Amino acid sequence: MNKQKLYWICQIGGWSLYGIVNLMGYSYTRTITQILLIGEIFQVGFFMLSTHLLRLHIKRRDWFSLPWNRLLPRLLLSTFLLSLTNSTISYILVTSISSRQATDLFALIFVSLIIYFLWVSIYFVFHYFESYRKTLQYEATMNEIELNSLKSQLNPHFIFNALNSIRALVDENPSKSKDAITQLSNILRNSLALDKNRLVDFNDEIRTVRDYLALETIRFEERLKTDLQIHPSSELYKVPPMMIQTLVENGIKHGVSNLKKGGKIEISTDVKDSMFIIRIRNSGHYLNGTSKSTGYGLDNTRKRLKLIYGDQASFHIDNEVKGTVLTEIRIPEYSPEQKDINWIK
Repeated sequence: MNKQKLYWICQIGGWSLYGIVNLMGYSYTRTITQILLIGEIFQVGFFMLSTHLLRLHIKRRDWFSLPWNRLLPRLLLSTFLLSLTNSTISYILVTSISSRQATDLFALIFVSLIIYFLWVSIYFVFHYFESYRKTLQYEATMNEIELNSLKSQLNPHFIFNALNSIRALVDENPSKSKDAITQLSNILRNSLALDKNRLVDFNDEIRTVRDYLALETIRFEERLKTDLQIHPSSELYKVPPMMIQTLVENGIKHGVSNLKKGGKIEISTDVKDSMFIIRIRNSGHYLNGTSKSTGYGLDNTRKRLKLIYGDQASFHIDNEVKGTVLTEIRIPEYSPEQKDINWIK
């Protein structure tokens, strides 16, 4: 059962149960009249609608990420305003359509305030437990992802080729060989420091990618062309560590390296409709998962995106045109599912 469906079951079921319990309580002291029944239905409906609107406001304003000293005043003010509105409307309706004396307005406000605050407390407790459960799930699967990622990111074959390329440069171009050693050490350091970081600055990630492409250019020489077109706002975003590097490596390994004349790797980014879009194009042909070309890299990328962003991120790879494979990742600007992560710095 998805979270949205569970939410509505709890919302409708909980408030309906509240209304039934209220009516049962009234039946011990008075006769359940049509007016009383209509009033209770209105009350339940108002509670249901107002708490749903409050939930939308909480998610839109990202109150989950606020510290308690900033969150509590907002919750108290919101619940008080809702209680005041609810109680005032109920008081006016009761006094206008019923001859009986209405309950004291201040008493209505106080009772409504307690009810709203109980709802908010339950909602936040559920959210925090859900976040904690996802954190545990993330940590439990991270070891497997790390092992598979390292196999695709820094396999012995790549290190062997990089060292051979650097060795060939030592006599021919000592200065360039020093740069290549620095680039390789940067990649090694970033990969070994992967640890359990969910997100890194895009600038750090693209720096690793540039180092990787520089090393591969030494190996492939004129057979590898690269082109990076980075949107100015990209530096504001965070991405899963080594994700872009893994996809670039996948494009070279299963695309460019298999072509006699080599090929090209293009990386571009864009920001559109609150989504951060990363596109990687490589020469070659994608076989839709029917060959080894899917490898660890693509599988790990799908897993990590799903784990971190849920259904809000997307991953797509296919043949864009003949001889060109397009890999596209769309990452949301913000995800309420991960309150402990700053998607935007």
